[in-house]
Amino acid sequence: MRKRVDKERLLGVVMISPSILAVAIFIYYFILWSARVSVSKWTGLMPDYTYVKLQNFIGLFHDPRFSIDIRNTLLFTLLFVSGSLIVGLILAILLDQDLKGESFFRSLFIFPMAISYIVTGVAWRWLMNPAAGGRISGLNLLFDKLGLDFLINSWYTTRVWGIAFIAIPAIWQMSGYVMALYLGGLRSIPQEIREAARVDGATEVEIYRHIILPMIRPITLSALIILGHMSLKVFDLIYSIAGKQVALDVPAIYMWQVTFDGLFYGRGAAIGILLLISVAVLIIPYMRYSLKTEESL
Repeated sequence: MRKRVDKERLLGVVMISPSILAVAIFIYYFILWSARVSVSKWTGLMPDYTYVKLQNFIGLFHDPRFSIDIRNTLLFTLLFVSGSLIVGLILAILLDQDLKGESFFRSLFIFPMAISYIVTGVAWRWLMNPAAGGRISGLNLLFDKLGLDFLINSWYTTRVWGIAFIAIPAIWQMSGYVMALYLGGLRSIPQEIREAARVDGATEVEIYRHIILPMIRPITLSALIILGHMSLKVFDLIYSIAGKQVALDVPAIYMWQVTFDGLFYGRGAAIGILLLISVAVLIIPYMRYSLKTEESL
């Protein structure tokens, strides 16, 4: 019996060893290698591992362009995360009312998630076309036909708020995913709890505010982490809509340009390490919270 257990354990180790090896090489090894490059003097095609301490990181925080990247990332994250959570919650509440054709609307709302950010960016670049006059198209053309000229604007070409308009297609794409998370949470709440609250005289607004929303708080936290880490490393959506515009720059685009266009590999690796740290700061506390929650159950 013991030999059989040992053989099964050995077989399990053999089966998962390729995955473990691949993760060790293509994730953790390259993280360590990027960390080494980030403190090197590597500029140009030929590797140069001369140790320069934290000069690449210090240079970034004195770079005006990187300051724009941080501002854009914070604004995009705030609008994208809050917008997706609010829209997703509203859609979930509407679908939780036993509407006719619920399966159709559920599929309709979650469908944008199946589309890549590149496709979303190309489509919304046309929808948010800032052209006017004879070249007007997209949403501006719709507003013009409806007589809503006050809504016509320059969209993502707006100098200060351009990044805010790019959050709109991101919200459109991910709000359906958040809706699915919230809908699962709402359906897991027993109807007896709601009925008891109604018997006590609570209104529907009070039920959602004091009972349902606190009970689905773990789902909100999960969605917040998922959306937050996506917003920190956003690249393809912005690039497919606006291309290389410093006003709409984010760290991932800057990292691409400084590394592969400018051949400043040390600085590019430093940006990558900062992105990794920002995502880790967001995810690690959530993982610890999840582990503690599981242990307490």
